[in-house]
Amino acid sequence: MATKYAGYMGKVMLVDLTAETAVEYPWSDEQRELYLGGKIMAARILCDHLTGKETAFSEENWVVISTGPLTGTGAPSSARFNVSALSPQTGILASSNCGGSFGFHLKKAGYDALILKGKCRGRRWLEINEEQFLFHDAEELWGMKTGPCQERLAQLTGKKKFGRLCIGPAGENLVKYAGIVSEERSAGRAGLGAVLGWKNLKAITASGSKTVPIHDREKTAAWCKKWFAYLQKHPLTGSQLPKMGTAGLVSSMQMRGLLATKNYSAGQFAQFEDVSGEKLAEEFNITNKGCLTCPIRCARTVTVQGKAVKGPELETLGLLGGNICNGDLQKILNWNYELDELGMDTISTANTVAWAMEANEKGLWDNGLKFGSVEEMSALFEDIAHRRGIGAELAEGSKRLSQKYGGRDFAMHAKGLELAAYEPRRAVGQGLGYAVSNRGGCHLNGGYLVILEGLGLNVDAQTPKAKADFTMLFQDLMETISASGQCLFTSYAFFPAFLLTNPNGILTQTVNKVATHIGGAVRLINKCPRVAALHLPVFHHTKMIRLATGMYMDFGKYIQIGERGYTMERYINCKFGISAANDKLPKRLTDVPQDPKNPKTKVPLETMKKTYYVARGWDKNGIPKESTLRRLKIK
Repeated sequence: MATKYAGYMGKVMLVDLTAETAVEYPWSDEQRELYLGGKIMAARILCDHLTGKETAFSEENWVVISTGPLTGTGAPSSARFNVSALSPQTGILASSNCGGSFGFHLKKAGYDALILKGKCRGRRWLEINEEQFLFHDAEELWGMKTGPCQERLAQLTGKKKFGRLCIGPAGENLVKYAGIVSEERSAGRAGLGAVLGWKNLKAITASGSKTVPIHDREKTAAWCKKWFAYLQKHPLTGSQLPKMGTAGLVSSMQMRGLLATKNYSAGQFAQFEDVSGEKLAEEFNITNKGCLTCPIRCARTVTVQGKAVKGPELETLGLLGGNICNGDLQKILNWNYELDELGMDTISTANTVAWAMEANEKGLWDNGLKFGSVEEMSALFEDIAHRRGIGAELAEGSKRLSQKYGGRDFAMHAKGLELAAYEPRRAVGQGLGYAVSNRGGCHLNGGYLVILEGLGLNVDAQTPKAKADFTMLFQDLMETISASGQCLFTSYAFFPAFLLTNPNGILTQTVNKVATHIGGAVRLINKCPRVAALHLPVFHHTKMIRLATGMYMDFGKYIQIGERGYTMERYINCKFGISAANDKLPKRLTDVPQDPKNPKTKVPLETMKKTYYVARGWDKNGIPKESTLRRLKIK
């Protein structure tokens, strides 16, 4: 539907894979104001469609691929797109975010989002050329890894500038944690690549010559210039991330006991220096890369098999390093590339292997896998992707394996999705985030409170005080950042530079001490966002939306859009049986102190959950109240 707002192309397309047709799906300006775009837009579409009876591998499981209003406007780090659907890994709603250029080219083709329903009658790939939606036979692409597949798509389309996404062998063989790859970036989490595999859809390409409209082009360009400069001067986005990427966090996590080690049985790895960001930067990094319009350029480039490829990020370094007791960085570089080529999530793969190693060590499952014994890992990953041998079982993920063989207490997942590399017994707010995250054990959807608890500021990491309220605020902020089409790393600059550059200063220490006592004030902002109807100097996002789209936006409205999206995802998941009983962590994290001499070094989850539900306006069972749904205009 046509729109009065700039930043949008004004069309959402419903693609019937079975009938091989595409028709416009109605999407109004009122909906743009309420849901903005990206994952929140997808949640609204799926909320209207899903009843709670659908399964991931079914024709009724719609896949929504959506962009944000800032994609294509030149805003910093605004090349992200979102994929949402029911997850085969968790059975509930999942959203997975991806960089690269597919979202930009989808808008160049004239579309804000695609909705995929049904199932292809044979193996297909979809080519979008503005008004043309062309279905092609994909037999020759089937079985290809993601790199060769994308090279062949370039040949088949005859285009140099186009967007593309595809699945690898893992998606084709329905590995529960298969991802979707676009260029060298992945929508990796929650198994959405397997959903496309079940639907017999190998790839999608998009191209066009349309221009993304901008409300005030001159002022938008000036604001972008100012924002770029701010990000480049900030210690996190202008120094740490460009120099070492997320890999630079390995040493900080080690120092604070946050680095998942030997299947999260510890928080420190003796060989951490061998897999650190410092070593990656000094000995392996060729150059930095970044997505479209990104001034941060956090991606590493390394040499694997004689060619320059994307290097690993923190999660891959930590989970294929200390968590399986491997100190060989070159092996991690190789595995990172191999898993991307297979189209498989590195986080869930690594966690599942770590669980299997411990299950073997404890005599629960004789599988031959041992901590520190990693010579055959590449072959194992191939076996998982093709479901051969024990790979067929590992392809199911740690939750299902622990249900079969035992060992649930050390199966490191939440709601079926394996945890990120942050060991939460030394950052309990991050533990709460894992447990209540809508898509499962996700550090980002969980609110990433670890940035307060040691990796940015140094707020008391063991206390539950104020953590629930901060978790809600951070979750809602990141929901809207994603919905706008931007990278979450732009939120790092939300913390004033002086707090980070002078950790021992009086002001920084005061903030660290006071933070745990201001939960009430944070909740006031969460509950009554209109009290924050202003622009914050350290938060450039709101003014960017106003200038680029013409839509009124302030900080209060911004976080309320995030709250609406987060609660709507929870409302959808409640249709599929999610409640407080599912917001849990493995007993290793809640019942066993990381430091036997310090009983506080475990996650006081139940205490924080109760406060969190009150803050969110959910009942004691974790179900959004009717009054909350009405207040947020979800119902």
